[in-house]
Amino acid sequence: MLEREQFLQQLHNHFPSRILKSCVKKQETTLVLSKEHLISVSLELRDLPSFAFEMLIDLAGVDYLTYGHTEWETETSTATGFSRGVNGSENPKDLSQKFPARFAVVTHLLSLIHNRRLRLKVFLSDGESVPSLVPVWASANWFEREAFDLFGIGFEGHPDLRRILTDYGFLGHPLRKDFPLIGKVEARYDEGEARVVTRPVSITPRVTVPRVIRRNLETTDNTHD
Repeated sequence: MLEREQFLQQLHNHFPSRILKSCVKKQETTLVLSKEHLISVSLELRDLPSFAFEMLIDLAGVDYLTYGHTEWETETSTATGFSRGVNGSENPKDLSQKFPARFAVVTHLLSLIHNRRLRLKVFLSDGESVPSLVPVWASANWFEREAFDLFGIGFEGHPDLRRILTDYGFLGHPLRKDFPLIGKVEARYDEGEARVVTRPVSITPRVTVPRVIRRNLETTDNTHD
């Protein structure tokens, strides 16, 4: 832990005005940056021998909408199935206001020389974009396309920013917290038109609470109640 604190101090000494926030938590060092400083900080983290973060190993989007939201105030599990989760709580918790913006781009870096990892985080609002890290680390290419596809986060300067996981013509971004779990459309084969057609989804939305299956202690066999 002491080594990580020293490394964090080294980062603050080198980027005194470009780090908005930092922390060391659960053996992870995190820097929060503005999007204006993302490229300059990334280049120095890659090129300076004292840092030498030559690898970008992951990049992902995060949606903090309704962060900490709890549909049910309970400390016990249900043994009666999913029925009580059809309707949500009237006063759900919402801790998303503790963050400066709804979305974040989180990048994980690795230095093989120094055997260190570093997390960079940039917050942005809906409709904002961040500079692409592809010119700094080529491995960011498909990661950024994934974040664009699933969260709708734009990356300025990306060489080929298009969907990578969802199908052509897909509506919306499926990992956004306001995207319905049942989706928006469903596909089926139409015999009359002899093709696959889409229509609005017919499933009734519901909030589910998982049932815990417990062993029946009154029996000696392996059945479950």
